[in-house]
Amino acid sequence: MTVESDVAETAKSADKTIKDAEKSLRALIERLEHVVQDALDIAKTRSKVYAEGAGEQIETAQKYVTERVQERPLTATVAALGVGVLLGLLLSGRNR
Repeated sequence: MTVESDVAETAKSADKTIKDAEKSLRALIERLEHVVQDALDIAKTRSKVYAEGAGEQIETAQKYVTERVQERPLTATVAALGVGVLLGLLLSGRNR
């Protein structure tokens, strides 16, 4: 064997190694894309479930408040006025 043939053989071996590495990287990237897509699908499904649950809780709270206001409108009005005054005082105190 000559030096030239050794260099040519080493170059072929390096080229094959590089091509094998490229194939492995492509396969890894493809698997990673699938994993990320699956994770996004799971997150999307879970967020829909949580959003539906939150919507139901808000609806229940709204019904509760509406019923209490209808039972005692004067009390509800005074309570709302009191909360408004307190918030106004808190917000005006920050400006000073």
